[in-house]
Amino acid sequence: MTGQNARKVTVVPNGPVLVEGPVTLTTDDGVTHTSDRFVVAVCACRRSKRFPFCDTSHRKRVRDDKN
Repeated sequence: MTGQNARKVTVVPNGPVLVEGPVTLTTDDGVTHTSDRFVVAVCACRRSKRFPFCDTSHRKRVRDDKN
């Protein structure tokens, strides 16, 4: 596939799937989501409160107990 319809997709280990935008996503329940951003982070872990878009919920929070 070449030309305007080609999209670059990057799978980030332990993170989201990065898709060159704009994109239209259809989730398993049939709902369509669109984004016109240059790069779209698609949630791969389903922890996102903005699913299907990533909100970095996959990151582990580390507490600093030194304070």
